[in-house]
Amino acid sequence: MKGNMRLIDMVKSAGRRLAAPLAGYPGIQITRSTVKQNEFNAELQTRSLYKLAERIQPDMIFTLMDLSTEAGALGMPVRYPIADSATVEWHPVKSVADLEQYKVVDHLYDGRVWVYLETVRLLRKKVEIPIGCYVIGPFTLAGLMMGANDIAVATIESPQVVEAAVMFCENVVTSYAKALLAAGADVIAILDPTAGMLSPKSYWEFAGISVQNVIRHLDTRTILHICGDTTRLVKAMCETGAQGLSLDSLVNFGEVAKRMPKDIVLIGNVDPVATMLHGTPEKVRKETTALLDSMSEFENFIPSTGCDLPAETPIENVEEFVRTVKTWKMK
Repeated sequence: MKGNMRLIDMVKSAGRRLAAPLAGYPGIQITRSTVKQNEFNAELQTRSLYKLAERIQPDMIFTLMDLSTEAGALGMPVRYPIADSATVEWHPVKSVADLEQYKVVDHLYDGRVWVYLETVRLLRKKVEIPIGCYVIGPFTLAGLMMGANDIAVATIESPQVVEAAVMFCENVVTSYAKALLAAGADVIAILDPTAGMLSPKSYWEFAGISVQNVIRHLDTRTILHICGDTTRLVKAMCETGAQGLSLDSLVNFGEVAKRMPKDIVLIGNVDPVATMLHGTPEKVRKETTALLDSMSEFENFIPSTGCDLPAETPIENVEEFVRTVKTWKMK
């Protein structure tokens, strides 16, 4: 794969649909390990991802999706359950002055940041397919520092606090993304779920511009993901400069694709829970095929899941998804 190839060029040169499920956590089934163990152990996470890739044969592999990494690196109080993703327990930033204590922290020295950087370095030696890594969106990171509901209210009542927090988080996210690229990542996926509660106008003012600023500093393929029904935000999301949009299963891909620029790749959106977690391989094959058929006229498309797959997702279902995508023939 050529290092500077854009995501759309990667899609066009493949000769078939690429299979890129947002899978990472199901790999812990193979190594018989826990979520927490993988979050703190680079060699174990590498093994879980490598063994998963070896079994399902995807066209891209993603590291574990963790929305608390950057927050924890800044000193936010984070809870680490054994079997679930880590979560930020409370949100101490209430004013611009509260941000000062975090400006002296070098988040790249954090232990869990190191785990993800080392995972990429180790995985790079084992796989030839593109490696995707996640970073949190600046607005969502600011939301973890302030509280999701509080930051939403603050966009109206105290926008200066939000702007200061987002600007600070923008620098944090950019430096972490650059470190992941230096470690060997091929794709940076920016996760901005808290931005999903904003109106299109507020989204661009408080979240979209900051994502655009992050992307401007990254010489790589970039993907933007926001959970939920983001149909109303797609136009603004396209304006961030992201080379791909990863959208949830609630979004009608056929309708959205008609309004998207042809050089931005639409990624998704098989239901990660109803279909992938709770469905059978037959259901996965049926719904994946239906998605492929509905998107047959659009070249700028990578079949994937609507969001990250839960750790308990049957690996047979992930295998079936990849197999269905790889063997699908244009009608």
